[in-house]
Amino acid sequence: MPRPASPTTASSASAYSLTLSPQSDRALVRGWLWLGLLALVISGFYSVLLVASRTPGVNALFPVADFFRVALVVHVDLSVLVWFLALAGMLWSLCSRPRANRLGWLALVLAYAATFLLAIAPFVGAGEPVMANYIPVLDGKVFLSGLGILGIASLLLVLRSLIAAPALGLAFDGSGVLRFGLNASVVSTAVALLAFGASLLLTPAGLEGKAYYEIAFWGGGHALQFTWTLLMLVAWLWLASTIGAQLPLSPRIALFLLMLALVSVFITPWAYLSHDVASVEHRDLLTWAMRLGGGVSIVPIGLAVIVGLLRSTRSRETGHDALRAALIASMILFASGGVIGMFISGNNVKIPAHYHGCIVGVTLALMGLVYLLLPKLGYRTPQGRMARWQPALYGGGQLLHIIGLVWSGGYGVQRKVAGAEQVLHSKAEVAGMGLMGLGGLIAIIGGLMFVVVVWKSLRGRPPAQHAAGDRS
Repeated sequence: MPRPASPTTASSASAYSLTLSPQSDRALVRGWLWLGLLALVISGFYSVLLVASRTPGVNALFPVADFFRVALVVHVDLSVLVWFLALAGMLWSLCSRPRANRLGWLALVLAYAATFLLAIAPFVGAGEPVMANYIPVLDGKVFLSGLGILGIASLLLVLRSLIAAPALGLAFDGSGVLRFGLNASVVSTAVALLAFGASLLLTPAGLEGKAYYEIAFWGGGHALQFTWTLLMLVAWLWLASTIGAQLPLSPRIALFLLMLALVSVFITPWAYLSHDVASVEHRDLLTWAMRLGGGVSIVPIGLAVIVGLLRSTRSRETGHDALRAALIASMILFASGGVIGMFISGNNVKIPAHYHGCIVGVTLALMGLVYLLLPKLGYRTPQGRMARWQPALYGGGQLLHIIGLVWSGGYGVQRKVAGAEQVLHSKAEVAGMGLMGLGGLIAIIGGLMFVVVVWKSLRGRPPAQHAAGDRS
């Protein structure tokens, strides 16, 4: 458990810890965790095929172009939409009051059904792959049915989370800050679902293929970034406090920064009311809102965590090495993605380098929270060399992956293509994409290690002090 705060230090090691609701449905929490692990496993299978289809030499063994796009669609939707939704469901359910549990279980069952349909779609009439931003799709009945069911599951999960959200009160302490961050992520997801619904109603009916899905998913996709950002910031603060970092950030300021991120999401309905969904003005306003709400909040919180880590001494508590590694890897990857985004020009592989960095930064933060919460759910604390090295291996592989993409992007290698379509003219371009492939392979190993570590914890015999559930 984190050390108690000293009276003179506003931001002590325990400032940003969260008391879990003793009345939450732990079986429901575990169900969302298992869904997240399932999504990662299936996504990892598709990522093996995906990386192989873009690696020089190896890609000659595949029917590259079509297969690459199909694998990319399923990989992205499982590793982003389903994984993030599952971990959000886990966190929201863990901190909720005992209300509307049946609604939560219905959402979980539908989410499993949706994941099954998304996973099998490439093998049962895949449909044309459409590489739309935020939510790529296979334009076929099975995949679209799975995506629709996932949308319904998300709606039910948000409704249940709003009904069962813990009361915030008037206390400006670290626990209240984290509760606010989680509640804010529920609200931002609700705004995103409304945006998806509005776009589906307002997108011109005559559009087809990428033109249709790009407009239909643009507004909601932007709003969802606020959810992922809020969850990541909650994870950074919680992980940093748990490992003993002395954060030079008062709970009042942290609350204000999270509130700024939440307020910015309400620019989304303004964009729908003031501009046509197909207009450039609509797209630009949503992009500006995302940069305002995310960037302004992330930088000061990130700097505070860095300073806190530099001030802290290395914790000797069991499992803290894995938490520290996940936190540091998350911050490095997210910062790398942000910096790369500032130098994007043209439609090349620098773009996937940018969003891979940011998305993997969020993923690593959520992995760290899983490690943190496992003993609180009555499971064994993740420990050992595999747990300590997993975040570094996964994060390091992803860093090599995006470096290879940035390198190749500098030579103009186009995004969302593979094999001969990549048109690699020089040895430098081949080397860049080879580095991308090597990094991707290392990251896949790191991702599988996460599943193994968590699986061992889930199967392990819980220690006596956690047998009834940790309420701290």
